[in-house]
Amino acid sequence: MKAPKIMREDWDERARSDAFHYIASWRSDWDRESFFASGEHDYLRLAAPFLESSGFNAAGKIALELGCGVGRMTRSFAQRFAKVVAIDISADMLAQAKSYLPEVTNITWLQGNGANLDVVETASVDFAFSYIVLQHMPEPDLAFGYVREMLRVVKPGGLFLFQFNGENESTMNWKGRAAWALVDLPWKLGFRKASGRIASAMGFDPALAGKSWRGAAIPTARMAEVVSATGGRVTDTKGEGTPMAWLGGVKA
Repeated sequence: MKAPKIMREDWDERARSDAFHYIASWRSDWDRESFFASGEHDYLRLAAPFLESSGFNAAGKIALELGCGVGRMTRSFAQRFAKVVAIDISADMLAQAKSYLPEVTNITWLQGNGANLDVVETASVDFAFSYIVLQHMPEPDLAFGYVREMLRVVKPGGLFLFQFNGENESTMNWKGRAAWALVDLPWKLGFRKASGRIASAMGFDPALAGKSWRGAAIPTARMAEVVSATGGRVTDTKGEGTPMAWLGGVKA
């Protein structure tokens, strides 16, 4: 499968270019303090309410973060959990994460292969979390595979919470879809640099070329089916039909 290899190359390039921006693209003037403060804000806004409503006590527990990047939210997990398993496809992202958080000793940084979580043992974590990661998966099957893997590594009775692009229809008009289809074609064939050059010629950011940035949209009902078929029970659903769809629940 070419997609994971190209995804790794794309995210390594983004890490070298401007990791903060490409992880949290809603702002372009991040510094270290504001970047990690945004991770704490998102922990309190996204993860904490779900864990509290589920009656979950993080003390002594193990969390897994899929797509940790340079550790924007990882530090916040590490402050509450006994251990955090932080996974990213990009070696460059992980190298920066280690350099930013050298004093945090309860994080295990692992490089994923872009297809599964085979570096993590089955039923070994208490909580699995992912934010602004699955939305970049270029193919629905890759996102489904990661959801199945998150459920595999969560202990029975453990929790999961993840975000994905739950749009039912594209918000682009036909001109936008045609332009990005032209950019995507060489990306699909493995010619990442050519895809970037075409994107630049069209006035797009070349680092966003290819579907490793603009991933596949997946209806919430379909994602919930995958969760249920893998032994998970959905208890929390938000943002159905939007790019910020969430599913949370418990492993049976």
